[in-house]
Amino acid sequence: MNAISRRHLLLGAGTAALAAGCAAAPAVSTVVDPYGAHQAGVVTPAQRHCDVSVWDVAELDAGALGKEIGALRRNPALAGMPLDDLTVTIGLGPRLASQVGELPEFPGDQVPASSRGGDLLVQVCGEDPLSVSLASGLLGRGTLRWRQNAFRGPSTSAGPARNMLGFVDGIVGPTEPAREVWLDGGGTIAVVRRMRLRVADFLARPVPEQERVFGRRKDDGRPLSGGDEVDLSAKSPDGQYLIPADAHVRWAHPMSAGVPTMLRRSYNYDNGGDDRGLLFISFQRELRTFVNTAYRMADGDALLRFATTTASAAFYVLPGFTAERALGA
Repeated sequence: MNAISRRHLLLGAGTAALAAGCAAAPAVSTVVDPYGAHQAGVVTPAQRHCDVSVWDVAELDAGALGKEIGALRRNPALAGMPLDDLTVTIGLGPRLASQVGELPEFPGDQVPASSRGGDLLVQVCGEDPLSVSLASGLLGRGTLRWRQNAFRGPSTSAGPARNMLGFVDGIVGPTEPAREVWLDGGGTIAVVRRMRLRVADFLARPVPEQERVFGRRKDDGRPLSGGDEVDLSAKSPDGQYLIPADAHVRWAHPMSAGVPTMLRRSYNYDNGGDDRGLLFISFQRELRTFVNTAYRMADGDALLRFATTTASAAFYVLPGFTAERALGA
């Protein structure tokens, strides 16, 4: 057991159990097993609803939190709720985990101090929004920095669901999670950013203009280069690039940023009025995968003209656990 000052993490012998999270695929239809080498919810198929909360903690007993998560399905407060697919994912901020650093402030960000960074990430996902909300309320620790409820539409023919602008979101994902997502030991790095979108402004534009911003067709998500895969070099007979120079798929493409592919786990949010947008969640082996991509996009991505980031943080997602090996052990 390693007891540190009250401003540090307590991870001790005898601590136990944790569960899961959400992903970018069809809805969950089976009971989620909380045990394994990795926390569930990183590559678990995405549920329809997500609740993300970020907390400041004076100290954290990960084992006690794990016990609560492991016992969620037996918690009287959730009696009668549909919980089989419910998943919880726990991450630690840079002050508590040396495996992750602080995210820089990127051009165009409008993130107040109260919504930047944090010590503890609690991500709860499930098909039933009431179960997600109630479970999230049982797991908070310390002082809440910010919280966001979010949702996904049904999956499309392209696989992922559509974002608030009506385009299929997060199509390109890792082909080798063991190499691109998971760290040695079973953890990963999570980036969470809330991005307010100028939805009305974007949707008022002609669909061909919207498609040029994304570099994809709106109806089926296929790239403007043709075919199923993005071809950044494809040109028209008169020598013009089929995917515009400022299209999102060009600036966000892993090849352009020179980094591995991140696992996208994004959701939509609607806080009323003009506060609608994207709850961006990604998982990767290295923080630079996201950082390099974000800086690259800031240089010319047309989509960023319609997006403003209002919350931002990075976390080390703890490895998975078993009945014998506790969360954080």
